[in-house]
Amino acid sequence: MPLEIDIEHVARLARLELTDQEKERLREQLGVILENAAKVGEVATDDVPPTAYAIPRSNVLRPDEVTPSLTTEEVLANAPEVESDRFKVPRVVEVE
Repeated sequence: MPLEIDIEHVARLARLELTDQEKERLREQLGVILENAAKVGEVATDDVPPTAYAIPRSNVLRPDEVTPSLTTEEVLANAPEVESDRFKVPRVVEVE
């Protein structure tokens, strides 16, 4: 299925300045790409259900488990500033 490719238009869209040799090379390369894309479209997929993965997947996340954690004192031990058992940071949004 021959397809006319307007290389000038493609080059303008991409903001490219191409020589005549580059335009011809690009025309050939885009032709091959479009032919391959057309072949993919010819594959019979009517009986294939839509899927995001090639193999079935279930919960791929690790299970939630309670594990020992740091105490508040340990977490705040190296904080530059602390106020009411919380990190104190500079104000980034001014209140009117």
